[in-house]
Amino acid sequence: MNSLSKESATWHEIGEAAEGQRIDNYLARLLKGVPKSHVYRMLRGGEVRVNSRRVGPDHRLQAGDRVRVPPVRVARPADTPRPPPGRQPALEVLYEDDVLLVINKPPGTAVHGGSGISYGVIEQLRRERPAAPFLELVHRLDRDTSGVLLLAKKRSALVALHAQMRSGGVRKYYLTLVHGRWTNARQKVELPLHKYTLPTGERRVKVSAEGAASITIFRVKSPRSGYTLLEAELKTGRTHQIRVHLAHLGYPIAGDDKYGDYGVNKDLAKAGLKRMFLHACRLVIHHPVTSRELVLEAPLPADLAAFLSRIEAPLAATV
Repeated sequence: MNSLSKESATWHEIGEAAEGQRIDNYLARLLKGVPKSHVYRMLRGGEVRVNSRRVGPDHRLQAGDRVRVPPVRVARPADTPRPPPGRQPALEVLYEDDVLLVINKPPGTAVHGGSGISYGVIEQLRRERPAAPFLELVHRLDRDTSGVLLLAKKRSALVALHAQMRSGGVRKYYLTLVHGRWTNARQKVELPLHKYTLPTGERRVKVSAEGAASITIFRVKSPRSGYTLLEAELKTGRTHQIRVHLAHLGYPIAGDDKYGDYGVNKDLAKAGLKRMFLHACRLVIHHPVTSRELVLEAPLPADLAAFLSRIEAPLAATV
């Protein structure tokens, strides 16, 4: 951290990218490296002003507002996320317009830094697009999950899409291979999920009456010898929802190292499956500006498709 600046306060004019954002979140992003507790102290003490008036942390900014920011400690450039060694693979763009960016997230890549990971998809995109005034994740995917990932290029789009998610207007579909023969062609699973932390600090989720309501609809796509390819439709978006629902029902996802079957995964790795078989194949939204329906799709990745082709499908299978 640099020493406390001797310079006077600075004024920042709010543009369209920050319109509607809470002042505490705006300051946290503007003053990278400054603890959130210090941001709240500045707000409580009246050191931060919007249009020369004191505001609380939940005040929402409007385009054209002028924000006074006092001199504070800020992170050195060296503290900003740096890409890992080696060239970063290009991220496949599935769809893009003035307000949306949709990519096909590769497996093994975090969507953002944190929890020991300093560099993810959002950091890579911001580095590749330095002129972009605004770029934020609309939702998240697990590190080992591939597929459709939606980002907003304007705050108004982000707010509108989050509102769609809360109202159930966004439909998310995944493809997954589970160990075992799934018997129902369509099955609605309603099991509450509770997040907890292991002594090691690792985050986990379990089915518990104390948890949040969670709903997944599973449909059989293709039965295989000892396995079943399923389509999972999320009706709620809880952490690890598909993985925990399936493991609890006795159908662990192939290759899942958190909730899967260790012995089965070991055999699958020898057979060529090097990661969890979970892919975000389709996302259906209403465009935040035009309201027209958008169906955003990512094909099954080559590694999963190749592995699936090696698993024999039963002849004249019925589900």
